[in-house]
Amino acid sequence: MYSSMEAVKEAYENLEFKWNSGLEVPTTNEFIKIRYAYELLTNPIWKRNYDVFGIDEQPHIVEKVSQQHEGGKYSDVELPLLHADAYDTGDNVFNVITSNDFQSMFEDSKPWLLQVYSSGSNRSAQFLNSWRRIADLLNGVANIGMVELGEIQIAAYLAERKPTGQFFFRNGLPSVVAFPSGCQTSDCLIRFEGELSVDAVTDWFASAVLNLPRIFYYSKESLGSVQLPKCVKLQRTIGTMPLLPVSYGVKRNSRFGGIRSISDSWFIDVLEQNKQQELPQLRSLTSEELGCNARGYSRAGRDTLTWYCAILAGRLGPELDSMRETMRRVQETLSKSSELNAAGEGEHSITSTIALKNKRLTFTWLDGEAQKNYCFFYLHSENSYETCGPRSVPTDVPRLFIVRYERNASEDTAKVEKKAKTIWDLNQHEVDPAAQLSVTYNGSAEITEIIQWISTIIKDGDSRKLPFYRVKTPELVPEDAEPFWSRGPQGILSKSTGAKQKIQSIMIRTYDYLGDPRIGPALLLGSLMSFGSIWLMRSKQNRPVQSSQPNQADNNDKPRQRERPRRRNASNKDIPPSVTDSEPRDSYQMPLSDSD
Repeated sequence: MYSSMEAVKEAYENLEFKWNSGLEVPTTNEFIKIRYAYELLTNPIWKRNYDVFGIDEQPHIVEKVSQQHEGGKYSDVELPLLHADAYDTGDNVFNVITSNDFQSMFEDSKPWLLQVYSSGSNRSAQFLNSWRRIADLLNGVANIGMVELGEIQIAAYLAERKPTGQFFFRNGLPSVVAFPSGCQTSDCLIRFEGELSVDAVTDWFASAVLNLPRIFYYSKESLGSVQLPKCVKLQRTIGTMPLLPVSYGVKRNSRFGGIRSISDSWFIDVLEQNKQQELPQLRSLTSEELGCNARGYSRAGRDTLTWYCAILAGRLGPELDSMRETMRRVQETLSKSSELNAAGEGEHSITSTIALKNKRLTFTWLDGEAQKNYCFFYLHSENSYETCGPRSVPTDVPRLFIVRYERNASEDTAKVEKKAKTIWDLNQHEVDPAAQLSVTYNGSAEITEIIQWISTIIKDGDSRKLPFYRVKTPELVPEDAEPFWSRGPQGILSKSTGAKQKIQSIMIRTYDYLGDPRIGPALLLGSLMSFGSIWLMRSKQNRPVQSSQPNQADNNDKPRQRERPRRRNASNKDIPPSVTDSEPRDSYQMPLSDSD
């Protein structure tokens, strides 16, 4: 690594001279390894990839050729081992980003999907057709770009870094990375770690980068038995999401009774025609987007002060499905003003038609069982248990109600924040900014009657001066199917990675540190220092005290001198009398006879 090509050629020529002169005779396996290293390090592109990023994606050739010539002579090996012309990407690359383009690419608000490739990489050349297909599918959803490994600064910026400081790509080339919307640094980029394929990359980009909910799609074989209306129903579930890769199905040929393939354009046209026929579900994630949130604004814009939301509530079942189909037809009828005039219904529905066209009216449905608090809040009656909460009766009754939202322009422009003195004052101020009035529909399921009722409600709400009544609306229960530890770009830890991805990155980083060649000497040095400190502490504790006898006597007297004041300071009240307490006046020391 980092040796010059001249040094490599000189070293190989010296070995080749020894082989030709008969001084040394290499084995077939040794010759193949040396020749492979020589061809790799004398190719400018391969040597650059190996020196800077440690990329060597052809070691399988050594094993393959060694097995073919096992037991034979090294002179029988066909040369060269590597063919650089077979891996040239040529003119198939597109949207190549250079150092000059990299600074200005983040001015667009769309997310970026980048592929780091090498013009001498076999895997990069094989992935080009799939990459072009991915770019076609994500056209209009994300910006697509390619970075050649020769752009050292950009490639190093997008690469990972080992503890030793070397740049590398964990899964080799090509490497796919993404910058979510609003991300402009490498700290928030997301790396694709799976198997490189069209479906895998697009599914990862839609779920991890765009944070779109996962929607299962049919393969061509499984959709063969599904009729076209079910395909349309699938698009109603998708809603207004951007068109992402779909395994295009098949449609039946009624004349022959067989099945024939359909084109991409035909399928997209069908989806576009039926996209507006959906009846979206009122959820915590869609309430503000639909304009059915008293804390938000109308779909028509912040300047709209009065808007309406027609909500169909009920428990999941055939009754709710039937009523949802009716409300979908109501929405479809109002969206086609020409058919209204032809049917003579324009007089009764002109108000609701204009409101729907101006985005002041929204149709949606609510799961009364999952959102029971929200449902009981608007349908608080003696029969509301037939619509809201857990199923406790054999019959389910879906109910339609419309909510009128109104904002006060003067309060929105001049908000005065009052400091709450007590907890009761704090609760009083926690009301929604928009006033709400709700009306429940008690008529039949006829489309004409429902349209006339909605038009009457909107006409009265726009013309009459209604009370400005504000309350605290219950929160919608989040219906997130994914557990919190696997959430993506809007996860609990950051905008781009969830806890699951964070744990995986920690494990990968730990594995990288364990593979560092410096970890062995570092652990050995740490263990030696630890044993040295333990030996030093024990040697201090077991060191003998060398001192003379007088000093010991003095030391023995010191504790007594410290104890005497304690005895003197002690109380003498309760001490019994003793003959040794006081010395008699006529006492003297008696000399002993024959004393030694």
